[in-house]
Amino acid sequence: MSSAFLEIVELPDGRIVLRRSEEDAALVTLTFSSEARGFLKARYIDIAKEMFHAGLLAAGHLAEEEAGNDIDNNDSTGHTLH
Repeated sequence: MSSAFLEIVELPDGRIVLRRSEEDAALVTLTFSSEARGFLKARYIDIAKEMFHAGLLAAGHLAEEEAGNDIDNNDSTGHTLH
């Protein structure tokens, strides 16, 4: 992924997207149901921000793991998936 700034934008149709600031194409799209929006009220955008943040952190951890795996390809340790 490039080093461009990322932005969170609510589109006119209600979708919330994460995209590079200089591009219109979405990297990730969130859609809350009307029931979820009703429950969350105006806080739905804060929840979307936290969801994007958690996803970016997880992607960073995965990238670090992949970099470590590239260095030590002889590691025969299994991975537990939950």
